[in-house]
Amino acid sequence: MKNLDTLVGDIYKSIEPLTNNKSLKISEDTINSFGESMKDVLRHWSKAQDVNKDSIRMSGIGRPLRRMWYDAKYPSKNKNEDSFLPIKFLYGHILEEVLLLLVELAGHKATDKQKQVNLNGVKGHIDCKIDNEIIDIKTASNFAFNKFKKGTLADDDPFGYLAQLSGYEEAEGTSNGGFLVINKESGELVLHRPEELDKPNSFNLITKIRKSLEEESPPEKCYDPIPEGKSGNLKLDKNCSYCPHKFRCYPSIRVFNYSKGYVYFTKIVSEPKVQEVWL
Repeated sequence: MKNLDTLVGDIYKSIEPLTNNKSLKISEDTINSFGESMKDVLRHWSKAQDVNKDSIRMSGIGRPLRRMWYDAKYPSKNKNEDSFLPIKFLYGHILEEVLLLLVELAGHKATDKQKQVNLNGVKGHIDCKIDNEIIDIKTASNFAFNKFKKGTLADDDPFGYLAQLSGYEEAEGTSNGGFLVINKESGELVLHRPEELDKPNSFNLITKIRKSLEEESPPEKCYDPIPEGKSGNLKLDKNCSYCPHKFRCYPSIRVFNYSKGYVYFTKIVSEPKVQEVWL
């Protein structure tokens, strides 16, 4: 009987013939099923997404409270600041199906794909269960991948992945799941199963979020500005830089175009020697 403890090793072993220039034996049924999954991915990706969603979603309950308050009061018009983001979403969905294929080839059982669950009135869809445990599938850059590989996600979890997993598990009555993650730069895999103490009580967290959304003023700021060099200049924390509400929190932000990308300054003591931009 297969179990999660050997999942990644079993996947590597199942594709080992390719590293020795030998063919894999994949049934026509498996090939056809994977092809149909790719069709479904493309259909879903190409359709306009419903922007009239609930203000609280399982995928977002781990985000900072202030971000969630602004999301509820000033919902997105669903226009991405970066025109290339749809491409990122497409290959993320494709890689998810690739991982599910590898799970099958390794002899493990993936069930309950995209099953809807409900916790404290909040709905969500699990990616799947593997060997009867909830598994959230992630694609990650090398930097993010190392947080799963080294088990340090709990120290830096800006997207609230742990709360999301916990919410799914509380809804389904399980507790030993985790994250199956692929490094999109190298193809390396890792299964991170967080400690129980690292997972918040998502039922109580949802109650706290609802109470916060009833307030007329936003909660305290999510992150403090951080120094940029030694000049005394302060810039937004990286997590604030990606937030669509940054100009609501900091109306006087000045933006400069560095070679590494835009830097959002909240305080300038020494004028940057690069081009200023207005967004």
